Amino acid sequence: MFNAGDIIDERYQVEAKAGQGGMSYVYRAADLKLGREVAVKVLKEEFSADEEFVEKFKNEARAAARLSHANIVAAYDTVDR
Repeated sequence: MFNAGDIIDERYQVEAKAGQGGMSYVYRAADLKLGREVAVKVLKEEFSADEEFVEKFKNEARAAARLSHANIVAAYDTVDR
């Protein structure tokens, strides 16, 4: 988990936890490079060693990046650690 003020990938500064689901946390953050507010979705640590979960998470990001609609959050970046 991240806390307010933490910086992810030298680019995203966490402002607050926005929510969580079964396999991930979502944070409200500031994109320090482009100066905009973003949502950052992070796979829960308990699933990070499970290759199947990691692949599902990556597939979800790829699918979201292909969508374009006013009511769907756009995916701009992915980070692997």
